[in-house]
Amino acid sequence: MAPRAHVSVYKALYKSFGGFAADVVAAIDQAAQDGVDVLSLSITPNRRPPGIATFFNPIDMALLSAVKAGIFIVQAAGNTGPSPKSMSSFSPWIFTVGAASHDRVYSNSIILGNNVTIHGVGLAPGTDEDTMLTLVSALHAVNNETTVTTDMYVGECQDSSTFNQDFIEGNLLICSYSIRFVLGLSTIKQAVETAKNLSAAGVVFYMDPFVIGYQLNPIPMSVPGIIIPSPDDSKVLLQYYNSSLERNGTTKQITKFGAVASILGGLKANYSNSAPKVVYYSARGPDPEDSFLDDADILKPNLVAPGNSIWAAWSSLGTDSVEFQGENFAMMSGTSMAAPHIAGLAALIKQKFPSFSPSAIASALSSTASLYDNNGGPIMAQRAYANPDLNQSPATPFDMGSGFVNATAALDPGLIFDSSYDDYMSFLCGINGSSPVVLNYTGQNCLSYNSTINGTDLNLPSITIAKLYQSRMVQRSVTNIAGNETYKVGWSAPYGVTVKVVPACFSIASGERQVLSVFFDAIMNSSTASHGRIGLFGDQGHVLNIPLSVIVKVTYNTTTNG
Repeated sequence: MAPRAHVSVYKALYKSFGGFAADVVAAIDQAAQDGVDVLSLSITPNRRPPGIATFFNPIDMALLSAVKAGIFIVQAAGNTGPSPKSMSSFSPWIFTVGAASHDRVYSNSIILGNNVTIHGVGLAPGTDEDTMLTLVSALHAVNNETTVTTDMYVGECQDSSTFNQDFIEGNLLICSYSIRFVLGLSTIKQAVETAKNLSAAGVVFYMDPFVIGYQLNPIPMSVPGIIIPSPDDSKVLLQYYNSSLERNGTTKQITKFGAVASILGGLKANYSNSAPKVVYYSARGPDPEDSFLDDADILKPNLVAPGNSIWAAWSSLGTDSVEFQGENFAMMSGTSMAAPHIAGLAALIKQKFPSFSPSAIASALSSTASLYDNNGGPIMAQRAYANPDLNQSPATPFDMGSGFVNATAALDPGLIFDSSYDDYMSFLCGINGSSPVVLNYTGQNCLSYNSTINGTDLNLPSITIAKLYQSRMVQRSVTNIAGNETYKVGWSAPYGVTVKVVPACFSIASGERQVLSVFFDAIMNSSTASHGRIGLFGDQGHVLNIPLSVIVKVTYNTTTNG
């Protein structure tokens, strides 16, 4: 994203084991001492932090110190979506990034002899398009010395010596994909070696029904191949295969493998998909303020960025993923792939505006984000692991934050919303019973902050109100970093709420500040989150978008005489 950036890597975590917060804190402190400008954390805690607020955890508090030193912090939202409050990145000084798809898809498919087409994954060549090849299950091609009883994992095709080559040669070998592949105990690479050793024409993996909701990376294969990632589609394949077998009436021995298929390769990209979409695994808001899952007055995620099927350089010596050993590139998915995109763009913004604070960089990215996909429709959010494209609806700010990153617009935002370290401290000190915790983490006494604020009043490029009792006035301050400009203000109110912004039009000189007052009134009782927007439209072409979210709405206080 930023080709001339210098990259430092701080290793604090290890495969399978993970690591300790203390090591991550040490890495953050070291990075700050080394003078980095942007910190990218493709990590989240493995559980919600206990205590009076999620913000008070060792990593978030170490990152607050980094922000005090002027470092912009990017963190992956977590891969725990699509359920609400699945967010694993909590604090307002952290820029939290969710994962979205892009329109470049490498999908291959298998065409069965009964004219059914099943889609799958795998960066693999196809078979000859004009030829249908015989399908043979690994379970039906074992040699005389092997049975499923002696080798219960024989169906995973990990050892060519257990098979009879006469059955497999020139045919498509069907192998099972189980949890052992996820754990690295079995590998696609080894199954492909088995297929090669037995002179198979290709390999087809079906998904074990116990592997639910697993995000499969497209894995390079040197022979024609496909992985069917859906247990339902896997059943379709197996039903066709089993129904096509011919057996001896007396011995029940298989006399003919009747199922045939051809594989369409997945080496060529398809660009016809609508994108971006918020991917099903991307963690969602609202931001949980504490372990009781009370809602915070802070919008999370901040933004979504490309995170699904991301091609990137890979160390061929890397042992973290056996599937990509020996490869120079890999394609992976997750919010961990989305966060570095934003880190690189933040470096470019910092290069253009060296004096920008971390919150100014965050504002430039958020307020300019796109709300529309490549077809001009609303950005959609996938809502389920199973058949995610059939379970989708327009994304809300709790799915995508301010929207999908717009790199060009972020370099010319026009106005910025700025917050300081002291603002974050006033916010932390405003949390009930927080004084001793703040003192413990920061060494600073809350008594030195004359006034405290809550999350809604932080000068963020979004407004989130967890509980709106009757009415509320919220203020935001914008600073003009472009030339003199006149802005008109437009808005759409969240359902069940009226909104008014004052002033509705303002002229602002370069370097000047303008305070906007936003008035919210609840007009119905509701505990369902609803969303709206404020748009700032400048006569020099700058457009800013401020998402509004109100969760609980109460129109009046009910009292009873006792």
